Amino acid sequence: MTVDEEVRRLYERYQSAKIDEERHEIALAMGKLDGRRHAEIYAALEDE
Repeated sequence: MTVDEEVRRLYERYQSAKIDEERHEIALAMGKLDGRRHAEIYAALEDE
């Protein structure tokens, strides 16, 4: 599963979450994945 697919899956969970605590946990997970995505982009740029 790619990072984009994982973020999309988490976003769908976020939309259906019933309580704020669950939304908060999902948002944190999405932030970690976003950081990983940026790290992959920077690594690819360094290899050019």
